Amino acid sequence: MADTIIVRVQSPDGMKKIASTKRDTATAFLKKVAKEFGLNSEFSVYLNRNKTEELLSQNKTLSLLKIKHGDMLYLVPSGSPSTSGEVMDTATPHTSSSLPSVSTASSSSSSSMIPRSFSAPQVQEDEIDQYLSKQDGKIYRNKDPQLCHHGSLGKCVHCVPLEPFDEDYLNHLDPPVKHMSFHAYLRKLTGGADKGKFAALENLSCKIKSGCEGHPPWPEGICTKCQPSALTLNRQKYRHVDNIMFENHTIADHFLDFWRKTGSQRMGYLYGRFTEKKDIPLGIRAEVAAIYEPPQNASQNSLELVDDPKAAAAVDEIAAKLGLTKVGWIFSDLLSEDTRIGTVRYTRNNDSHYLSAEECITAGYFQNLHSNPCRLSRDGHFGSKFVTVVATGGPDNQVHFEGYQVSNQCMALVRDECLLPCKDAPELGYAKESSSEQYVPDVFFKDKDKFGNDVTFLARPLPVEYLIIDITTTFPKDPQYTFSSTQRFPIENRDILGETQNFHSLATYLSQSTSTSFLDIVSDFHLLLFLVTNEVMPLRDSIGLLLDAVRTSDEDLAQTWKKSEQWATIEQLCSTVGGQPSSSQGYGAMGGPSAPLLLGHVVLPPLHLYEPARHRAL
Repeated sequence: MADTIIVRVQSPDGMKKIASTKRDTATAFLKKVAKEFGLNSEFSVYLNRNKTEELLSQNKTLSLLKIKHGDMLYLVPSGSPSTSGEVMDTATPHTSSSLPSVSTASSSSSSSMIPRSFSAPQVQEDEIDQYLSKQDGKIYRNKDPQLCHHGSLGKCVHCVPLEPFDEDYLNHLDPPVKHMSFHAYLRKLTGGADKGKFAALENLSCKIKSGCEGHPPWPEGICTKCQPSALTLNRQKYRHVDNIMFENHTIADHFLDFWRKTGSQRMGYLYGRFTEKKDIPLGIRAEVAAIYEPPQNASQNSLELVDDPKAAAAVDEIAAKLGLTKVGWIFSDLLSEDTRIGTVRYTRNNDSHYLSAEECITAGYFQNLHSNPCRLSRDGHFGSKFVTVVATGGPDNQVHFEGYQVSNQCMALVRDECLLPCKDAPELGYAKESSSEQYVPDVFFKDKDKFGNDVTFLARPLPVEYLIIDITTTFPKDPQYTFSSTQRFPIENRDILGETQNFHSLATYLSQSTSTSFLDIVSDFHLLLFLVTNEVMPLRDSIGLLLDAVRTSDEDLAQTWKKSEQWATIEQLCSTVGGQPSSSQGYGAMGGPSAPLLLGHVVLPPLHLYEPARHRAL
């Protein structure tokens, strides 16, 4: 036993401890390393971090090679990319409507470096992530006339550029920024002398690791190798999206019209694009250009989604051709207080909740469906940019739009079916207990007792405030319009209001249009959806040219498509049905059988099912 030694081996995937003996040869030791790391390809092991003194396969013992108990060796897989990093480019920032092309050539600027030791070449990151990864990101400050006593070319502690993750700077912004941006967090993670050589983003897992053969499967057996670690919830210090901006008030007004006319709640998917948020270092903004309202059954207190896979796929396809992507979802939780002056109740506040546990689970479900591609994660994804917007009453009893995301820890709990809502307390969640069907690790959170001491509590129940990240939601001073039509085409799936998408409504829309520009007439998101999804003459395979015209605002391209046979047929159909009354049984575009959304085996009341909790009048 005296000859037994433990040698630490550091690799890009982490550190492992290799049990060996002083009499083991270098060849035998390298075989143990390969087995422990699961390596089938060639690799090199070095005695020093700077890749000097390689440990070669030979018959010399570890004792002769002066490898002692507790020594650290460094493993480098064969063909791994250089760890010198990729230099960020300091190109001119993009406009709000487009991003510059991403170049793979490195810049000569002395900007921050992101390591390549964990890069996944097969992962195609979002365009905004590629752009921000090449930016300098530092916060430049002017020379202080009172504190700086150096020349114009010099720098001191009072004017040297700050890192994008500088907490003191973020806290002194107006308003203060509680969460650093995700790319600022990456700079912090990959900073330092080693430039984040061994840094990696790990996705949490609450499931038992598969492939453990030393014991029977759960519930008959479990061991420390396959058992997931206990989870202590922390408030996330960064966020993947720093701001949500609706392009104009019209988008929100059209969404709220459903509640104004029926008193029932409404849900929709937000389509837009991710751009740079310049007020926050390396920040990301979700710009909303349109809202698609899927089939749903609504009441004053509940929402139930209707299964609609065909139309949902068509919407995503059309949005992609328009240069848009699904950036989030929105739902209303509104109760009228005084109909004479148009006020609403202020129900979501410190005394009740901002997001209920059910809504957090729904948000986590959606965020897991729309994970964020990331080359610094071995899984190829980390977190999500998918946002949640709530239309609810504010302190002034007017309608406010509040933006949120849930933390990566919440995403893991939802994905692995470990989180449940509480029946009569919407502000509380509940970590499931282990059963014969599922092992659930212990989940804890920290809070202060009545004496001000930090105390650890078991998350049964769990305040959902530990899972929520708030995001500012804004409207621009100068409205922007991706879709320039001044007319309003009926919104899909609103048959209950008598707003039906059919060729009669299309004929009415075209006859009432006052614009002489064909591009302005057809530049309506809901009209384009109808042209693609209607059952009489769907234009899914022939509308590409028109979508390109709307995306690029090209009137000539739109006029070219107007001369096509497809549009001539559409006009003929409109003239045929133009005198007929609108009917919900006409040329409907979308629909499907009602089915509740299931989150794993967690079945929530309808929305999937989201049901806003009601409280006493405040």
